[in-house]
Amino acid sequence: MQNIPLSFQPTYDPFSVQPMRDELVAVGFDELMEPEDIDAAIQNNAGKSVFIVINSVCGCAAGSARPGASLALQHKTIPDKLYTVFAGQEKAAVDRLRRQYLSEFPPSSPAMALFKDGEAIFMLHRYQIEGRNAQQIAEILMQVFQEHCSNEGPSIPPEQFEKVVHAKACGSKIPLFNG
Repeated sequence: MQNIPLSFQPTYDPFSVQPMRDELVAVGFDELMEPEDIDAAIQNNAGKSVFIVINSVCGCAAGSARPGASLALQHKTIPDKLYTVFAGQEKAAVDRLRRQYLSEFPPSSPAMALFKDGEAIFMLHRYQIEGRNAQQIAEILMQVFQEHCSNEGPSIPPEQFEKVVHAKACGSKIPLFNG
């Protein structure tokens, strides 16, 4: 951690947020940890649909965003590539995503964006997540996937999906990182 500027060090204890990471990885997401990972995910997937979830420790991520994104990936049509980056953890990567690829949108976490040919074609912002349940989020995403994606779903078999544990924790209860 010595070479990482203080402003880019994790906010929360990495061990404490691991269940929140695992939830998305369990349904097929790959984690983006560095700014270069963001570039590669968006730029190296020409012609493919790329879905990126900005994960978060907040209550709406736990109650709606992660479960909703997971449920949407049980749809018959899903994006080609699934990625996630964690706000408050991979700060440099999130900064690159927001500044370079989502600059027309105000910063948001959680958030979900669909890209095609390096361009954001859809974004679900925090204010559109708050107040909606997981099923409502999934319905919005499934409509977007149906319109813009062609990969065959689901991302994981239904019997495997039934075993996914959704992390129900709020950021106010998570210890800060002391690194």
